[in-house]
Amino acid sequence: MNKQPMRKSPPPMAGGKGRPKMDFKKLGRVIKMLFRYYPVLVPLTFACILFSAVVSSIPATFTQRIVKIIEAWYLSGDWQGAKLEIMPLIYQLITLYVISLISMFTHTQLMAYITQGFLCKMRRAMFEKMQDLPIKYFDTNRHGDIMSYYTNDIDTLRQLVSQSLPSLLQAGVIVTVVLSIMLYYSIWLTLLVLVGVIAMIFVSKKVGSGSAKYFIRQQRAVGNLEGFVQETMSGQKVVKVFCHEEKTKDAFDKLNDVLCEDGFRAHAYANVLGPIINNIGNLLYVLVALLGGILLLTKAPSFCLANIIFGANLAFGIDIVVPFLNMTKQFTGNVNQVSQQINSIVMALAGADRIFNLMDQTPETDDGYVTLVNANVAEDGSITESESRTGKWAWKHPHGDGTTTYTLLRGDVRLTEVDFSYDGEKQVLYDVSVYAEPGQKVAFVGATGAGKTTITNLINRFYDIADGKIRYDGININKIKKADLRRSLGIVLQDTNLFTGTVMENIRYGRLDASDEECQNAAKLAGADDFITRLPEGYDTLLTNNGANLSQGQRQLIAIARAAVADPPCLILDEATSSIDTRTEAIVSRGMDKLMEGRTVFVIAHRLSTVMNSDVIMVLDHGHIIERGSHEKLIAEKGTYYKLYTGAFELE
Repeated sequence: MNKQPMRKSPPPMAGGKGRPKMDFKKLGRVIKMLFRYYPVLVPLTFACILFSAVVSSIPATFTQRIVKIIEAWYLSGDWQGAKLEIMPLIYQLITLYVISLISMFTHTQLMAYITQGFLCKMRRAMFEKMQDLPIKYFDTNRHGDIMSYYTNDIDTLRQLVSQSLPSLLQAGVIVTVVLSIMLYYSIWLTLLVLVGVIAMIFVSKKVGSGSAKYFIRQQRAVGNLEGFVQETMSGQKVVKVFCHEEKTKDAFDKLNDVLCEDGFRAHAYANVLGPIINNIGNLLYVLVALLGGILLLTKAPSFCLANIIFGANLAFGIDIVVPFLNMTKQFTGNVNQVSQQINSIVMALAGADRIFNLMDQTPETDDGYVTLVNANVAEDGSITESESRTGKWAWKHPHGDGTTTYTLLRGDVRLTEVDFSYDGEKQVLYDVSVYAEPGQKVAFVGATGAGKTTITNLINRFYDIADGKIRYDGININKIKKADLRRSLGIVLQDTNLFTGTVMENIRYGRLDASDEECQNAAKLAGADDFITRLPEGYDTLLTNNGANLSQGQRQLIAIARAAVADPPCLILDEATSSIDTRTEAIVSRGMDKLMEGRTVFVIAHRLSTVMNSDVIMVLDHGHIIERGSHEKLIAEKGTYYKLYTGAFELE
């Protein structure tokens, strides 16, 4: 196998130099997506939140009026008149609270529906986007880290949508409404409250920034830990073979300790913030009571918006001080709530940043316009397109003048003077030219990292070449749609991937419209039918965990059968028989010989016995083709291939 690109480390934290900040663009993007997915329900939910927030903000006005009525009753002794004035206010307040309760129930139910639906749509969008990404993305990003996008990071969006945004909206509205009411009643008391709020904001900024920073670090640590666990599970056999259990435990402990430390610091900051803010609020409550008492005793003139702007004749009295104390508690409590939700939103946006990083990746581009179609070939050689499967294929090539030509798919693959680099810096292939005529078997031999698999990756267009040409039946492969190009190429990899499902379903994965009989014939061709029929449920045996209930050789045979059922005109066998014993290899070889009849085949192998009958053998060394020819020709030349064959030195 060739050397793959380096995997990327996690992206840096938002804010630069580890300092978190509110990313309003990403927050706006989340909100826009909410409105796009639920253009009616989201505004309705926000309206319910606004209504309940306003209702919870205005009891102070009722309190002020009730206290004023009671004060007047105390002075006049007219209790009956006071009762007549108070009861309508109580009824109004009860009515508002009932409507607010209905509104709160509605918004909580709608929010639950919107949140789960939003996450469902986000996961679907992420997965669909992932299917459009080039192979390079998966070669350069840790799979465990990508998995954490669907678990840890998506959960931060759940908290953002279901808790942080509604709470922030509600607290923000309450703060705005209560501040307006406070200014309406007394500017002096309001200024005192604002001084206390400034102190609360200062403390929140100092303590909260540390909390948000460590919450973001905690999130990254979770991704690293999940990635390590996933990789360890995949390589558990390797861990045990080399007796690295203790070393693996130590590595896990280090990552776990980092997560523990970051989590401790994040929650330590968060937990200390609440008591500090609450005590500032309590102190502010006392100061408001003192200032209110002083203003009452000194009979200070009323200084409020009611008199200044609205021209009212509102006198400062006990009916102002009593509701003001309640508003102070409500105001400071909701300011505290706003500060806490901002920290939660910063943390959630760190997860959103990772998700959007996935969704904003440049998809695999495809500028091809030549397609693969079923073909009918007349006696005179003319080709016409067929709607049904004919067993013959043709390239449908539309031209700029409106005409369309059809080229029979023959499997003529030619690489001419190809250069390639994975990262744009270190070159992997140098001036490689390969000519595979229809029906030929072309083998690549060389040490690990020589560039063998890279060549087949370029034929598949998993990567695009830097320089040179690759032509398929005389057509530049850049003009061929990638899906059609890959449909014409069957591939069996060294690393076998089987999916959860029956044996039949795994074979049919090669061609989804294949019948059961065609799948069974493909299995017989690959030499897999014998062991499949001896499984407990035969072809209906359920495979799980990448076919863990099968041997490595059996899994490889199913992969070969999967390629066979696709019936491709061109085959790529990347160490296809490397996991099969010599006896099984002889069985498979007979089937493979039948499968390869009339097809162009590219074979990558370390086991030279599998390439001896190839039409052309190419020996690669550090990206250069140093020898080419048939087995007999290369043996006669007594070069590198001869030394490999005779054991003078090893491939590695």
